[in-house]
Amino acid sequence: MRKNSVKNRRINDEVRKALAAIVRDVKDPRISPLTSITGTEVAPDLKTCKVYVSVYGDSEAGTRTMEGLKSASRFIRGELARKVNLRNTPELTFVLDDSIAYGVAMSHRIDEVTAADRNAELARGQETDESIQDE
Repeated sequence: MRKNSVKNRRINDEVRKALAAIVRDVKDPRISPLTSITGTEVAPDLKTCKVYVSVYGDSEAGTRTMEGLKSASRFIRGELARKVNLRNTPELTFVLDDSIAYGVAMSHRIDEVTAADRNAELARGQETDESIQDE
C-alpha cells in the first residue's frame, strides 16, 4: 500500500476519529480537556502511527498533555484495537502540533500590518488634501 493511496487515507481518517473519541475518555488529569487530534499518519505497513495533537492553552498545558498521552499510550492503543479493525494495531507516537497557534499568530500579524497600512494610506490621503488646499 502506497503512502497516499485511497486506502491509506481512509485508514488515517478512521484512526484519527477513533483516537479523538478515545482521548476524550482518558482519565489522566494531565491531559487537557481542550485537546484535539489534528491528524494521523499511519505507515503503509500498519506498524507505526504519528498522531498530531493540538492543545489549546499555554505551552505548559501542551507539555503536560503530551506526558499524559505518552504514559497512556498502551491504554489508547488497546482501545484503538477494539474500535478499529486492522490487521496490526500501530504503535502510537504523539507529536505536539502547534500549527493552529501559529496560524492564529500569523493572522494577528496580518491584521496588524493591514491596519498599519490602512492608517498610513489615510495619513497620505490627508497630506495630499492639505497640499491641494494650500495651493
